Amino acid sequence: MGEVLAVAMVVAVCAVLLAGYPVALTLAGVSLVFAAVGAAAGMMDVGLIGALPERIFGILGNDVLLAIPLFVFMGVMLERSRIAEDLLETTGRLFGALPGGLGIAVILVGVLLAAAKGIVGATTVTLGLIVLPTMLRHGYNRALAAGTVAATATLAQIFPPATVLILLGDQLGNSYQAAQLAQGNFAPRTVSVSDLFAGAIIPGLVLVLLYMLYLLGVAIFFPKKSPPIAPDPAAPRGFALARRLAAALFAPLVLILAVLGSILGGVATPTEAASVGAVGAILLAARKAAAAGLLMPVLVRTTEITSMIFLILIGATLFSLVFRGLGGDVLVERALVDLPGGVAGATLAVMVALFVLGFVMDAFEIIFVVVPIVAPVLLKMPGVDPVWLGIMMAVNFQTSYMHPPLGPTLFYLRGVAPPEITTRDIYLGIVPFVLIQLAMLATLWFLPGMATWLPHRLYGS
Repeated sequence: MGEVLAVAMVVAVCAVLLAGYPVALTLAGVSLVFAAVGAAAGMMDVGLIGALPERIFGILGNDVLLAIPLFVFMGVMLERSRIAEDLLETTGRLFGALPGGLGIAVILVGVLLAAAKGIVGATTVTLGLIVLPTMLRHGYNRALAAGTVAATATLAQIFPPATVLILLGDQLGNSYQAAQLAQGNFAPRTVSVSDLFAGAIIPGLVLVLLYMLYLLGVAIFFPKKSPPIAPDPAAPRGFALARRLAAALFAPLVLILAVLGSILGGVATPTEAASVGAVGAILLAARKAAAAGLLMPVLVRTTEITSMIFLILIGATLFSLVFRGLGGDVLVERALVDLPGGVAGATLAVMVALFVLGFVMDAFEIIFVVVPIVAPVLLKMPGVDPVWLGIMMAVNFQTSYMHPPLGPTLFYLRGVAPPEITTRDIYLGIVPFVLIQLAMLATLWFLPGMATWLPHRLYGS
């Protein structure tokens, strides 16, 4: 009977979220209601709730999670200092004379923004405000322009230092240790955020390459959809253009490489590298004489985003306690183990469930609520690599984030798109990129070495 109550709690959370209530308060409020019902019916020990303060203290003292406000600060500072506009203008001039060149420039700048910001919403808004009017002004097809921007923005889900990867690394690390302890291994191996950062690089670069190949194909077979930019007599050319490009790219690239290089090289932890990134973002803004007026708004926005993430995490922690107290974890493990197809069937079922949940829940919510329940079960099964599983989940989240009709990226873009771009344009434009994402997931399924080769080379097995 307790397991039935656990399932009812999950259904209730989804229903209340669809009704529009705040996520963190929904998770906490519904969990408390079902804890009271379970305790009254004798199906749950209410003393489990007493573990919540210790869990919250552990969250706030987690060294890995300290990287989140620092990376958020770095992204917001780079966004507000208008560095993205300089990058787009210069890169667009470099490639714009080619058919489809502006679209390729958008993807290249989007990769840099994804690596700098790490948050999909912020990247979508920035690209939507800067890029879409430019692409339309130069004659790009509305659907193609909208799809390119939406897909490029979601790269912030997979490119380090994506906030999603930080949270996934923390949750999967805990799940991996729990799975090994349950199997009697009292000296468990670990999986870290650095492992996931390394594992995400090759799949992320392959995605970028596939996006570019698609845009080149459109430019070749449908040239009217992505025409070249008309030459501007006043625009810099030759050496002047190269010098301007170097000036626009040098500092952001150095910052990103310093952050990622220090993490991947084992020189610094993600939290230490995030502090370097935050200071570097301030110096870049100061170079543009913008740091003084930006600092307070950036701090306010960083506090808002960080508070939202940690409040969701606290609500999800309470949900997890009650779910386990009602026997829901046992139900999930039994259901996955009994699925036909063994390990492959269980993993596929989890991936489909995460994809569907992505329509009604944010990636942060899924990571905090669902991953701690299903990951220990999967990681106890033979042959499931935690890094591969984490990258599969990250690409899955990225796909559901932009999949019509409920992908959050589409709503972010709709909010900032010019009035001539309709919702239909956004949906039609994103479909080819969704197909590319699904192909990427299938490739990772059959070639797990894409995700595991680099972390194994850097850190061993």
